[in-house]
Amino acid sequence: MGIFNNILGKLGFGKKEEEATPPATAEKAAPAPTEPAAPAAAAPTPISEVDVVAKLEELAASHSEKLNWKTSIVDLMKLLGLDSSYAERKELAAELGCPANKMGDSAQMNMWLHKEVMKKLAENGGNIPAELLD
Repeated sequence: MGIFNNILGKLGFGKKEEEATPPATAEKAAPAPTEPAAPAAAAPTPISEVDVVAKLEELAASHSEKLNWKTSIVDLMKLLGLDSSYAERKELAAELGCPANKMGDSAQMNMWLHKEVMKKLAENGGNIPAELLD
């Protein structure tokens, strides 16, 4: 999922896993003859919850335009510094499985797309309030 992965990346999804890797490498480099490194590596990494609203509010506060990211996919993409053109949104809609009957109407596609992006963010560990999922 190319465009959606860009959205995840802009919001910091996966950062906790990346940040966890360097300390593990540093532990392996340090001599520790009495403790094996295997238990630390075997511990499962829980899916970290990303506070999407807080991140987006922070971005919105420092953005030059007043963007309504809570209802507009165009504004959400702009806020994240992504291409919000019709072609890009149409590609994202296809990537996320937008029904064909909505793809022909840009307004319906945009509404579906915003809800679907919020839903997918929640499925990937994002803390999304219920009012943004309805």
